Amino acid sequence: TTGWAEDLFIGTYKDALTKDYINRVVWNLPVNYIALVRHQDREVDAVKVFRFKRGGLSLLSRFQDMNPGRQIATEGGPIQENVSKNAKNMEDDPVFSVDGDLAFNWAYFNNGARIALSGGNLSPADTNDDNTHGLGNHFLCDPLTGENSDPQWAHEISNIQNCPYPSCLRVQMQGTDHGSGPHLISGPVYGNYAIYVSTDATSFPLPGHHLDTEIVVELPKGAADEL
Repeated sequence: TTGWAEDLFIGTYKDALTKDYINRVVWNLPVNYIALVRHQDREVDAVKVFRFKRGGLSLLSRFQDMNPGRQIATEGGPIQENVSKNAKNMEDDPVFSVDGDLAFNWAYFNNGARIALSGGNLSPADTNDDNTHGLGNHFLCDPLTGENSDPQWAHEISNIQNCPYPSCLRVQMQGTDHGSGPHLISGPVYGNYAIYVSTDATSFPLPGHHLDTEIVVELPKGAADEL
């Protein structure tokens, strides 16, 4: 999938929370914490905050570390997890329906997922089952280089499910942001997903908060940091 391991700007500031967007400057910052946020028209629906095992690395360098990949990138599970009482479609959400830590660049056979949860299914490296689901997914690619010769199998968001190839040929997607592969089945959009990072902010605003591209968080000692 596009952009994760590339040093470039994607999208526009105006559309940052509604369309594909990567801020190249932020993608290159050394960070220690990451928040995954699902939102509805900028209003926080659900949030998880994690601490990276290895601090001081940028998201770009983490996503470029593809060979061998398969990194459990955070430790201790989420240090914050909040879900709105009005949130819907939580039973198979790729981030909020499963526990565990964040797995980055999960390569297995000729498939890969940029972000998955360790509480879900993480396929063995030599297994071609198309059955690890998360954010930034691709079947039939070279997950150790990020190259692919068949874009029809790219898909940005696949829901948590047990659909191992070849016995199951209906992989449920969110929306239509996926290739034309016949096994990729479009479905409802649960919300927009955003990634925020920080050097030392260990919390994130609660459900109901109206998002912007930068979030100011009050630190315990009275200082403030931006995610």
